[in-house]
Formats: sequence, C-alpha cells, structure tokens
Amino acid sequence: MSVSAGHLAVIDMQRVFADPESPWAAPRYADAAAGVLALLPAFSGRVTFTRFLAPAQPAGAWRAYYDRFPFARRPPGAGLWALTDEFAGLAEHVLDTTTFGKWTPELAARLGPDGRLVLAGVSTDCCVLSTALAAADAGTEVLVVADACAGADDDSHLRALQVMELYRPLVRVTTIADLLAETGP
Repeated sequence: MSVSAGHLAVIDMQRVFADPESPWAAPRYADAAAGVLALLPAFSGRVTFTRFLAPAQPAGAWRAYYDRFPFARRPPGAGLWALTDEFAGLAEHVLDTTTFGKWTPELAARLGPDGRLVLAGVSTDCCVLSTALAAADAGTEVLVVADACAGADDDSHLRALQVMELYRPLVRVTTIADLLAETGP
C-alpha cells in the first residue's frame, strides 16, 4: 500500500528521547516507533529522518536552554543523538538540525514546490509542532500522524495535537489507518 502523495519526515527518533532515564524521555516513544514502522513501507524513497543535535556554541536564548540541560552538551557523534536501533538501518536520508523545527531548505527541497509533508515522531509538543507550523507558514500541506507521535507526556501530546488542528486546512491531524487508506497509483 502506498500513500499517493507526500514525504514522510520522521522527527527525532533518537536514543535521548527513548531512554526512560533521559530528562527528555518521551514515555510513549515505543508507541510512536511502532507507528513510524507501520508508515515506512507506504513512503518508500520518500522519507527523511531528522536528528536534534546540540550546537557547538549555543547562542542567544539557547545558552539558557543548555544551562538548564547541560547533559545535552555533547558532540554530534555522541550516543544520545543516535537514531534508535529499529531505525538506524532504515534511515537512508538523515537531516541534522540544532533547532526544534526541522523545516529547512533541505527538507523543503525534498518535497518540491507543491509537496505534502507527513510528520511522525517526537516530541509532538516540541519538534513536531515547531516543524508543522513552520512548514504550514511556507504554504506546505502538513499532516501530523497522531498515533505515530509521542509527547513529553500524554496531556502535552494531546494539547499539541489540538493546537495544530487550529491551523486547518494548512495542518491536519490524522491517524495511521486514515493516512494509509489514502492510497494512490
């Protein structure tokens, strides 16, 4: 089964968000991972995995952020930034950013001018939300797959989905089943 249009951006499925001992753990990471794995076959050749990385030298408000989370001041090759094992071998294209939002010129180019961006991953209430709103502002149709995302906690996940629903028709929250039902040639 193939989704007729769109590019899947798998947001930050990294060890730092999967590890229950991490200050940034998403408690339902495993659920989001299962959802992403269910989506991947429908987007063959149209997937970008992203990784959040700490900047070498935080600037502006990022300095205070990393003062609050000094554990994250690690270089790009540090283990906490690695994609989790179930994705490491599947990620043909990886986009690294030092910002919450992953809507970059590189991701936009992978979609093309009239592309549809499908978002899954973590954290719904941070990097997924930041990416969705920036892409929508750029005029891109955005679908957020609710059951392939996880937040900092269940309430934050649901609130972020509710906020994104306010941006219809630019942003639409959907489910794995509904998205996969949109089959194409």
